[in-house]
Amino acid sequence: MISGDLELRTTCSDNGVLTLAITYVGAEEWYTLPGENYHLHDPRDHEVVHRMLTAVLERS
Repeated sequence: MISGDLELRTTCSDNGVLTLAITYVGAEEWYTLPGENYHLHDPRDHEVVHRMLTAVLERS
């Protein structure tokens, strides 16, 4: 279980490859999330996906 304040960083390339990383607030080390490659059909959806993931983290 993850506890504490977290920071989420998402990046999206022009071809829709999405990268997710997380860290504890104030820490220097970032961790990528496990799983298959994440790919958006439309890179313009990046901001919406980031907001959705942030909302999920805030619920925990």
